Amino acid sequence: MLALLFKNFIRSKGTKIGLLFLICVGFVSLLIGKQFQDKQQNNIKEAVSYQKEHIARNAEYHKDEIGPLLYYIKFSLVNKTFPINSLAIGQRDVNPSIQNVTIRGLEGQKYDAELNNPNNLLSGNIDFSFVLIYLFPLLIIAFSYNVISEEVESGTWKIVSTQSKNIFLYILQLFFVRILTLIGLLSILLFTAALFLQIPLDKAFFAFYGLGILYLLFWFSICFFIVSLQKHSNFNAVILLTIWLFLIVILPAGINAYIVNRYKVPEALELTLKQRNAYHEKWDMDKTATMEKFYKHYPQFRTCKLDEKAEFTWLWYYAMQQMGDDESAEQSKELESKLQQRNHFSEVIAQFIPTLHTQIQLNEIAKSDLKNQLLFLNETSKFHEKLRLHFYPKIFDNAPVAEQKWDNYKIETFSDTTQINFTKAFLPLLLFILLLIGFGWRNFNTKAFF
Repeated sequence: MLALLFKNFIRSKGTKIGLLFLICVGFVSLLIGKQFQDKQQNNIKEAVSYQKEHIARNAEYHKDEIGPLLYYIKFSLVNKTFPINSLAIGQRDVNPSIQNVTIRGLEGQKYDAELNNPNNLLSGNIDFSFVLIYLFPLLIIAFSYNVISEEVESGTWKIVSTQSKNIFLYILQLFFVRILTLIGLLSILLFTAALFLQIPLDKAFFAFYGLGILYLLFWFSICFFIVSLQKHSNFNAVILLTIWLFLIVILPAGINAYIVNRYKVPEALELTLKQRNAYHEKWDMDKTATMEKFYKHYPQFRTCKLDEKAEFTWLWYYAMQQMGDDESAEQSKELESKLQQRNHFSEVIAQFIPTLHTQIQLNEIAKSDLKNQLLFLNETSKFHEKLRLHFYPKIFDNAPVAEQKWDNYKIETFSDTTQINFTKAFLPLLLFILLLIGFGWRNFNTKAFF
């Protein structure tokens, strides 16, 4: 029976066109993922080459004094891009994966981003997660909305019902054929991606795969419930498309607007200006007051005394830079806190919205979510502090430039080691699937079949 149902389903022109369309779009999404992957790899190669050349050139030009040399030199920190990130680009298309910082004020550098066409950012990337979240459900709706009603409306349902020993089992088989077809298509695309994008078949890949299967089952369970109401095909199609529009577009947009208004984030530009103003005003202030604040922050450098007779010293200059960061620290913590609150609220509310939950979890598995970006910014602060503590003694003692082993300063990489929580990722979808199937089963058992 299943083989016959499958042949009947796959022979339909609509089925063939729908599957072919999704395969084509799926492969396009993999090509976009490949372009993104290549771009990230090229950026890292260029960063390695640039830092080496940049340091060598400046060391050659500023031979006499290390203070002005370190004013210009930039050091790079890379947010590691995992191959699976190509399937769910997430935050990586708007936030840089490489931070280039000097040892000057951090807050003025921390939120620098790559120049991008705003129209491209608005439309976003058609990555695989987009195909899975937005397009697969449409095909599921197209395949399932008239599972029974089409035969009722064509007059063949009575023949089917009289020939079938168990009508409910027959309906389950109709859904099973469609589920098997779509999961097969998802499997083909994902395992092709694993080969094409060189994604290792590790825990992250199978978490992504498992979440994708559960997401498809969620939409099939919605269709199963709507079909169980035993309405006409037009009614089913309209209701299912309304649900798609509500869950995919309207509800996430509304929640995003609510989060943005509830957790208003201070502008990164405002924070940068605060840091720069705090630094610039120190030029007109008493040097002693600036140095006392600096010594309070770094008591280990109190032995480095300021030359009162000198109009300018690098000790005083970098103390001013440090004060710019210190005086904007409160705004910086506020920004980080509000972003953390946004992320936490999104995760909590998404547990009750399967589409949003799936998108957030796919990004989290791919290490392209907001949490990853916040961890990277925090690591950037640690990286910058490490550079300062390493170079401050050399600047204050005016260590000879030629004696420094500049070739040893390589770019560093931050790797997000956050573990995948399978319960957190799978449980909300499982509960919704069981709930919808339960209601659908009840409808089929309490109502006469047409």
